[in-house]
Amino acid sequence: MPEQLEFFPVQSPCRGICQADERGFCRGCMRSRDERFNWQNMSDGQKQEVLRLCRQRWLRKMRANKSLPPEEPQQPSLF
Repeated sequence: MPEQLEFFPVQSPCRGICQADERGFCRGCMRSRDERFNWQNMSDGQKQEVLRLCRQRWLRKMRANKSLPPEEPQQPSLF
């Protein structure tokens, strides 16, 4: 699949919290060790895929902890 032209480089998701959790993912950005070490050598498409995976990992972790806020505010019943 051809890669889409990017006008701005994909920034690293690093938050400066460089500690591995029990599954080996960074607690700050949710990247694996390989993803962190190879970030500079990845294409923008690969970086976008890593960011997508990080978002999935974060959501999975929040759901497991049951601390994910509701998607939409709950409207009170009118009746």
